[in-house]
Amino acid sequence: MTSTLKGITLKGSAELVAEFFSFGINSILYQRGIYPPETFTRVTHYDMTLQLTTDPKLKNYLTNVVSQLKEWLFECTVQKLVLVITCLETNEVLERWQFDIECDKSAKESSAPREKSIKTIQDEIRSVIRQVTATVTFLPLLETPCAFDLLVYTDKDLVVPDKWEESGPQIIDQSEEVRLRSFTTSIHKVNSMVAYKRTDSA
Repeated sequence: MTSTLKGITLKGSAELVAEFFSFGINSILYQRGIYPPETFTRVTHYDMTLQLTTDPKLKNYLTNVVSQLKEWLFECTVQKLVLVITCLETNEVLERWQFDIECDKSAKESSAPREKSIKTIQDEIRSVIRQVTATVTFLPLLETPCAFDLLVYTDKDLVVPDKWEESGPQIIDQSEEVRLRSFTTSIHKVNSMVAYKRTDSA
């Protein structure tokens, strides 16, 4: 089995990164209490326990987002994904999870696999998700009901699909920023950070 997992192609890289976003977004929504804990189920992936939503509307939304993202990753046209958490009452932005995506576009010309094993990539992804989980120890408590939004930044000349709409950057006033780990498939590199609103007591 392992001999077939020697290298990584552009298609394989796009699938791995899209899968990371699927689990990563679910983890953030669970950890930050955006949806009730009972609407999640435990799964094992990357040799760790993760939470996946069972809410039908959210599941459907995330499936659509991730499949579109996979396409853009394969075409090397996506630059970043941002998960924004806002206060439901005031619409104020409280947290901004930003994932910058660098793509080696030369992979589009050459179909030769890169020398990086899937296991190594998944180990790096596990470290990022562990860090996402650990952020609850320093992020301010979200004391009001919150909503979330996903922003995807793509190359300017990209045609936006019907279900997507243009959006502003949704920046936080007076924010603290914390850089998280990055991972690379050797074709796509993802740098992560979270910005959050400073509380008065901070």
